[in-house]
Amino acid sequence: MSLSFSLSEEQEALRQLAHEFAENEIRPVAAYHDRTGEFAWDVLRKAHELGLMNTHIPEDCGGLALSNVDGLLIAEELAWGCSGIGTAIEANGLAQAPVILGASDKLKKKYLAPMTEELKLCAYAVTEPEAGSDVQGMKTTAVRKGDRFILNGNKMWITNAGVADWYFVVALTDPEKKARGGMTAFIVEREWPGVTVGKKEDNLGQRASDTRAITFEDVEVPAENVVGVEGDGWKLAMAAFDHTRPAVANAAVGVARAAMEYAMQYATERKTFGKPIAGHQSIAFMIAEMAMNIEAGRLLCWQAADLKDRGKRNTMQSSFAKAFCADMAMKVCTDAVQIFGGYGYSREYPVEKLMRDAKIFQIYEGTSQIQRLIISRELFVRGR
Repeated sequence: MSLSFSLSEEQEALRQLAHEFAENEIRPVAAYHDRTGEFAWDVLRKAHELGLMNTHIPEDCGGLALSNVDGLLIAEELAWGCSGIGTAIEANGLAQAPVILGASDKLKKKYLAPMTEELKLCAYAVTEPEAGSDVQGMKTTAVRKGDRFILNGNKMWITNAGVADWYFVVALTDPEKKARGGMTAFIVEREWPGVTVGKKEDNLGQRASDTRAITFEDVEVPAENVVGVEGDGWKLAMAAFDHTRPAVANAAVGVARAAMEYAMQYATERKTFGKPIAGHQSIAFMIAEMAMNIEAGRLLCWQAADLKDRGKRNTMQSSFAKAFCADMAMKVCTDAVQIFGGYGYSREYPVEKLMRDAKIFQIYEGTSQIQRLIISRELFVRGR
């Protein structure tokens, strides 16, 4: 049996659609939203109209039920346009993933179906001030009172927190068990009494993305809003990453690709010692390194997504992709700034923004260090 890396005609058309959208709708406003931090509502409305959002929602909820590989193609192009706006568009996918994987049909119809009909946003609310990489540090609790849970606690660094209609929330329901059956997942609506959203974070990069803290004070959550079964919250939250990490990694590829393209253009225009700097081996080799690593990163993403689409375990491959592409994007963008020299350090040129935007890929959806922990655990505990 031959191994094919080619895309179908439908996938090529999807990638072209996403690229044209990024070129015509995202790039022209990227600098403005980076400067102001204003949420790109107009861009998201257009993305929703074109079908570039909520692409993995099941067909029985009115969605397209696109594959993980399909999602990668969109993620790379949107991030090529602007990863801050791309993250705002793609963030729904992370909150929806555990709901798609584990929620009841009733819950899916209630919260996912409306998102295909009009622009609605959701957010994945798991990280806490003292519980990012360390799940054992989670302190948010949900105590059952009859047919309701009383939710108390704080979440931090939540993408789309200020614009979301609902949150996927994980809380302790059995503090003794913690991650081993003691955490439960819920859908919590932003407008419910006791839900308070903090101020927008003034972040280094991806400034168009809305990142905030959320406080829950005696929030009454109906038991029917439990996602899956009680105690399976952490398992669902982590299972979602096998679907979303390849797409996030491929978004890093999109950022790196944009940086390389700008660097190549500049290197053919800028002259030193009587010739374009692209003619100097020191510059040409830097760009060659960029191209090699971008291609390698994309293939890791495609492998991880394809495994999941074929129903196979892809946890280690997702971490391969996430760690490699995050670190690669940061290096490519830093090298692009170097190629631009002093101009690269100026906000008048695009590569400084790309370098700022790239950094978060080494942090969110699991830091580069956590990815290495997962990889080593998969190798030594599960066996490759």
